[in-house]
Amino acid sequence: MADTAAVEALLAEFIAFPTVSSDSNLAMIDRLADLLEGAGARVWTQGDPTGTKANLFATMGPEEAVGGLLLSGHSDVVPVADQPWSSDPFTMVERDGKLYGRGACDMKGFIAAAVDLAARVDGDRLRQPLHFAFTHDEEVGCIGAKALVEVLRERDIRPARAIIGEPTEMKVIEGHKGCCEVAVHVTGREGHGSRPDLGVNAAEYAMRYATHLLGLQPSLQARAPQDSPFTPPWTTINLGKLAGGTAFNVIPGRAEIEWEMRPVTPADRDYVLAEMRAHIDEVLVPAMQARDPGTGMEMSVEGDIDALMPSPDNTARDAILALTGRNETGTVAFGTEAGMFQSLGTDVVVCGPGSIEQAHKPDEYVSRAQLAECVTLLDGLAEGLTR
Repeated sequence: MADTAAVEALLAEFIAFPTVSSDSNLAMIDRLADLLEGAGARVWTQGDPTGTKANLFATMGPEEAVGGLLLSGHSDVVPVADQPWSSDPFTMVERDGKLYGRGACDMKGFIAAAVDLAARVDGDRLRQPLHFAFTHDEEVGCIGAKALVEVLRERDIRPARAIIGEPTEMKVIEGHKGCCEVAVHVTGREGHGSRPDLGVNAAEYAMRYATHLLGLQPSLQARAPQDSPFTPPWTTINLGKLAGGTAFNVIPGRAEIEWEMRPVTPADRDYVLAEMRAHIDEVLVPAMQARDPGTGMEMSVEGDIDALMPSPDNTARDAILALTGRNETGTVAFGTEAGMFQSLGTDVVVCGPGSIEQAHKPDEYVSRAQLAECVTLLDGLAEGLTR
């Protein structure tokens, strides 16, 4: 088993940065930049509009824009508030071969393994570039990766292969659905509950919207491609939040809806959004404004994550299978940044230490055995860049 002592030390350091998505990640990005520059990498960062977040991109080896390998991970983590942790979530502890802390598997364990690799690689031996991408705000809509990929596209930086190190128990994942998150705000007219004819009930119209949305599910099942690799094979809709009203006897003046879909194809995404916008514009808002012109309904896409589509030709998949001796790949239900890098023409897989079953939960952990397997894999991939 590979020695993980150096990786564990880095992981402890990274866990200590409380990079919850609502807070800044700049301290961690600065530290990553120092470590990678110290290893001989060429590093640049990309700030967000608020000045409190940043992406990092680094390269070792040849200054070629096309080709090579990209190792990518997100620096942000989900909140720990109201979770019953057994220890301080931002102080790594070891118990029975498991390393506990927020972000241990999702996904600072992979970042630590990647940075450790950079410290051990001789950049002068690399015949192909070795890239590193560490992003912000993956947990709230892959915001950082979207911005980073646009810059890579503008600069025509196109890695041949990319490994997105989300926790997969080191299994090779070559596909996942996209994710589109939508918010709806309804403005009605308040009034006394005894005279609903004099008000415009925002909660009622929110319910009408939700009923129409959920009514699209049978058509989405019928649209599922016969060769869909996903479970379930069709585009799904989840109504996550429906809220409105203040009391039994008050006509609600405001209501909110939050929902998501996991599209199998871009056409399904466009179909659902067009159908719901048409229902607002042609049915719901005219009915509301016939009673009060000041009422209305607004729908906005809050998050939009590209799918990772399996491909028969995937050099990243083939390289990992050859190194590990595995002969199976799979798909997952959760979304990642992988589809955005795939849009560059890069062969992409998701493969990293830890299990999604531990992610986002109290006492999140990654095992030493999984870290060792990751170190061995990254060593093999880097060695391939020297030939």
